[in-house]
Amino acid sequence: MRHGTPPSNAPAEEQELDAALRAGPFHAALRAAIAARSLSLQRVQHHLARQGVKVGVTSLSYWQQGARRPQRPESLRAVRALEEILELPEESLIRLLAQPGGVGGPRRPAARTYRSLVEASGVLERLLGELGSPLDGGLHTIGHHERVSIGARRELLGRESHHVVRAHKDGVDRYVAIHHGDPGCAPERVTVGALENCRTGRVRWHGATGVLVAEFLFDTRLRAGDTHVFRYAFEDGTAGASQEYVRGFSFAGGQYLLQVRFAEEALPVRSHRFVQHSAAAPRQARHELDLNGRHRCVHFVEPQVRAGLLGIDWDWD
Repeated sequence: MRHGTPPSNAPAEEQELDAALRAGPFHAALRAAIAARSLSLQRVQHHLARQGVKVGVTSLSYWQQGARRPQRPESLRAVRALEEILELPEESLIRLLAQPGGVGGPRRPAARTYRSLVEASGVLERLLGELGSPLDGGLHTIGHHERVSIGARRELLGRESHHVVRAHKDGVDRYVAIHHGDPGCAPERVTVGALENCRTGRVRWHGATGVLVAEFLFDTRLRAGDTHVFRYAFEDGTAGASQEYVRGFSFAGGQYLLQVRFAEEALPVRSHRFVQHSAAAPRQARHELDLNGRHRCVHFVEPQVRAGLLGIDWDWD
C-alpha cells in the first residue's frame, strides 16, 4: 500500500497521482494511478479477474475518462479491488466517489453533442442532394417497426426495419433510408441489405460523421394513395460501445415501434425511452423500460409519431 506524500524528487507521475488522490476528481485519480503503475487496461482487467471481479475494458476506459462513474455494488467492489491492485491507500478512490458529481450526480453524457448532430444534418442534406431525393421522398409512413441489435462488445451490431408507406404523389418508386452510426462508426464498412419487396440502389456515406444514406428501389411506380410494404437492414458493428438509439422524424406519421435486443454477454443495468422535440431541446417524457430477461430486449410503441426525435438510452454500469 502507498502511504504519505512523495518526496519532491519523486517521479512526476507519482506527484501527479498524489495530487489527484488528494483533490480528485475520481477519474483523474484512477487515470493517474494506472499510468503510475504502467499498466494497460487489459492488464488491470486481468488482475481484477484474478480477484473474482468482472469489469470490461470499456467500463474501465469510461471510468478513467470521466464518461461513467462506478455506482452499482459490483462496481464499487471493483473500485476497492483497484485500490489494492494499484497500491493505493484504502478508501482513497472510494472517498473521491463521494465528492459532488459522484453517486447521485450526473450519470451519463449525451452520446452525441449538439454540434455533431448539426454537422451530421448538413452532411445528410448534401448526401440527399446527391441522390436527388426530397426530404420526405413523396411518401408518408403508416407504420415502422425497427429492431436494433447490440453485440457482446456493447456495439451497435445493426438494425432492421419493417416499413409500411403510402405515396402522396404519383410516380414514387424508391425510399431513401438513413443510417447514423455511433461515434467512431466507419460507414464505408456498413453493409446495406434489401430484405423484402425492394432492392438496393445507390449508397452514399460520409466518414467523419458516420452518416450513410441508401436507396431502396421498389421496382414499381406508386400512384398517389398506393401503399408499399418492404424490409431493409444495416449491418454495422464498426464503432465502440453504444449507449443509445435515436430515430429522427421530420414529419408526423403513423405508428413507430422500437425494439433493442442485447447480447447475453452485454446486458444494461437500466434503460429509458425519451422524447426530444429537436436536437437542441432537452430530453423529456423519460420512462424506465423493463428488460425482458429471457429475450434480452426492451421496446416501446408510439401510436402516432410527431416531428422530433424518439429513442432509447441505456446504462452499462
